[in-house]
Amino acid sequence: MRSPLRALLPLRTFLGGTFVYAGVSKLFDPHYLDDSSPLGVRAQMAQAAETSPIGPLVSLVADHSAVAGLAIAFGEVAVGLGVLLGLFTRLAALGGVLLSVSFFLTVSWTTRPYYYGADLVFAFAWTPLLTMGDAGVLSLTAWLRARVRHRLGLPVRGTPDEGAAVHDQVERRTVLRGGVIAAATTAVGVTAGSALALARRPTVASGDPAGSGVASGPVIAAAADVAVGSSKSFTAPNGAPACLLRPAPDRFVAFNATCTHQGCPVSYVGSGFRCPCHGSTFDENGQVTKGPARAPLIEIPVRVVDGQVTIA
Repeated sequence: MRSPLRALLPLRTFLGGTFVYAGVSKLFDPHYLDDSSPLGVRAQMAQAAETSPIGPLVSLVADHSAVAGLAIAFGEVAVGLGVLLGLFTRLAALGGVLLSVSFFLTVSWTTRPYYYGADLVFAFAWTPLLTMGDAGVLSLTAWLRARVRHRLGLPVRGTPDEGAAVHDQVERRTVLRGGVIAAATTAVGVTAGSALALARRPTVASGDPAGSGVASGPVIAAAADVAVGSSKSFTAPNGAPACLLRPAPDRFVAFNATCTHQGCPVSYVGSGFRCPCHGSTFDENGQVTKGPARAPLIEIPVRVVDGQVTIA
């Protein structure tokens, strides 16, 4: 007879895949651990601390942004893999709840009305897996348990006449084997992931003899190709939509073209930006001119090098 908890497989797949993707994206983002970048985790924490109910704690964590950023990224990956593989599923779901609640208290706290905030929805979406687990459906833990029972000469499934001592021995060995797998995976993943994330941080460019600490970033466009008063869409290094403006002959500015209210992509309409989802508007400096958004657009620092507009 099939377990009715198979109905949770789509939820497991979505939540697990989303969290793995979110964590890996952070590790591959060259600006994520860059303390000088407005796209980095430090800048995001500093902005969230201004409105978060746990602002002082967020500010304290922001002082150790590299460690905190890596912990968040690896936490998302661990939670996602645990749920996808069915390894300590309830524990992984608890981690998902805690991460989602922390995001709600920081990133989504100012979202109004509250049900527009995805993080709160994620927190509640984890609760079925937290309360019911994976029920042995496509579960690495269930497979390990079956292997333990086989080695002990027991039937694959427990029987009513099995004593508590036998049950405890099976569970203890299952947890031990699962813990070894989790520990080995964590050691390899954290070492490789940390090295990758730290190596991708911008460094002082070899063509910067003054040592200003500003690395030559990706080229956005040739300066001559962007007319005064016009705009050019591009993709930021972290994959977010972005927009380059030239408000004056000698001035270029760029913004993350993501609405600070609910994350919808905004469009440049000639005199500023407009969000098609809930009607928020921003001026050419990224400042809010109409809600429900409250925070300005995130500015992306740019500079002109040899006639090319690049990310600073």
